[in-house]
Amino acid sequence: MKLVAALSGGVDSAVAAARLVDAGHEVVGVHLALLPASDVPPGRRGGCCTPGDARDAARVADALGIDFYVWDFADLFAREVMEPFIAEYAAGRTPNPCVRCNERIKFAGLLDRVLGLGFDGMATGHYAEIDHDPSGRAVLRRAVDLAKDQSYVLASLAPQQLSHAHFPLGGSRKEDVRSEALRRGFRVADKADSTDICFIPDGDTAGWIRDRLTPAPGPIIDAVTGRVVGRHEGAEVFTIGQRRGLGITVAPEDGRRRYVVETDPEAGIVRVGPAQMLEVTNIAVKEINWHRPATLPLSTAVQFRAHGAEHSATVEMKSDLSTSESPAEMPGEVNVRLATPAQGVAPGQTLVVYQGRMVLASGVITGD
Repeated sequence: MKLVAALSGGVDSAVAAARLVDAGHEVVGVHLALLPASDVPPGRRGGCCTPGDARDAARVADALGIDFYVWDFADLFAREVMEPFIAEYAAGRTPNPCVRCNERIKFAGLLDRVLGLGFDGMATGHYAEIDHDPSGRAVLRRAVDLAKDQSYVLASLAPQQLSHAHFPLGGSRKEDVRSEALRRGFRVADKADSTDICFIPDGDTAGWIRDRLTPAPGPIIDAVTGRVVGRHEGAEVFTIGQRRGLGITVAPEDGRRRYVVETDPEAGIVRVGPAQMLEVTNIAVKEINWHRPATLPLSTAVQFRAHGAEHSATVEMKSDLSTSESPAEMPGEVNVRLATPAQGVAPGQTLVVYQGRMVLASGVITGD
């Protein structure tokens, strides 16, 4: 096959591309420039999207003897990932930019261009697996290395997109991938993994958002007593479950630690409460992307953070929707009932539904 290997400049994409070449595919390496050079801190190494990462990717392509190109996707990335990220925080929601980047940049912008140029598909260094059901439909599954599994951030992709995707590392463990990169002589063999949001390399999400919005100060209200216990400089920069940097100046009467339990940027209010107030058992989910039809209600498992735990749950029809929908016309909204209460569930997060290792569906938590 004729494939594009998306080379981020890291060890995973390097080994993924090398395996494609070994398998006899016709491979072209492409690095996506997602950030203007002026936005990259001097001396930054690791992560992705920097000029240094592009040079690392070029060295890998040279070692493999494949053609290599850098495609400028900075404008698309700003429009489809960064601007919505700001808008979601401004609305009091908690988005996942990596999910959106995979959906809108790598498997929409990039894949569309790849197919338009006559390639059969593209490959990345993601840790996930793709199988096919008896009808030939692509099926996304968790990686063998569950500690590195990235099926969560790929679950918003449509089956048609997955049919053109290749994940050569899905059956491998991270330590084996690094060892293979070392054997192949790749300089990126010991390069650090990306752990921060790529466009916020210092990890200061609140500061980054504050610089791009005009947040207004307001009260921090104790949800138990209704008392004002502090002041904030902008409700937009707080997230559900946050416990650090709250600016509480009045000690809670019950002596229990306080967490953010609600943000209302429009009213300029942040509410805090004890950990028990974060517990939820019912989650409303919209914009469902069904990978396979299912009969509801369905006992299954869900995940609502990229590296979070899996929770036993029942996926049900929402009470205000008809229960007569056929599996061929799956609902766009569902209710997820957790078997045991969970904390840290916030509007805007992605929720992924699993059947065993297989991804069944994904959607966006509404908080209703």
